[in-house]
Amino acid sequence: MKGIMGRKVGMTQIFDELGNVIPVTVISVQTNVVTQVKTKEKDGYNAIQLATEDAKEHRVIKPLKGHYQKAGISVKKHLKELRARDVTTFEVGQELNADVFQAGDKVDITGKSKGKGFQGVIKRHNYSTGPMTHGSHYHRLPGSMGASASPSRVFKGKKLPGQMGAERVTMQNLEVVQVDADKNAIMVKGAVPGPKKGMVMIREARKTVEK
Repeated sequence: MKGIMGRKVGMTQIFDELGNVIPVTVISVQTNVVTQVKTKEKDGYNAIQLATEDAKEHRVIKPLKGHYQKAGISVKKHLKELRARDVTTFEVGQELNADVFQAGDKVDITGKSKGKGFQGVIKRHNYSTGPMTHGSHYHRLPGSMGASASPSRVFKGKKLPGQMGAERVTMQNLEVVQVDADKNAIMVKGAVPGPKKGMVMIREARKTVEK
């Protein structure tokens, strides 16, 4: 499985050969370095660890400093693990860039969604409003809570007001439209979770791999 970390730049649009407009999200990739290769024999599963973006040494905890020192690379801000079926093609210190993907590849992109704060049921769960006229006092409320004496409680999972956003979200089967190896950027069709400058993980689409 291929994968790489990058930062969301924002959305724009490009034209294909037929002149059709394609909305794309641009993801900037700083060089990812392999810090560890895990094998089934030694660790119980196959995976590689990737690190990116240089960090100041005093901002990194000592165990992590030792981890980077063992790999022979400078300290990094971000460290992620990527499961893989075959890790024989990877080695510690190897650098990965945007060109690990090609136009036409299908990818899953994981990021942290925008935080919306505390929101009501209309914004958070797409409820409809109550009547806005004729003396109605029911406008933006969540509605009936339960069934009177039996079961005499609110069922778990009831959609209510609460904290919205700021959670891990994965968009599946997005298409890579273009890869700019010179600028180390990937353009993906459609929207990607998170705000501008948000960190995202791009993986080869799981559904594609499983087929």
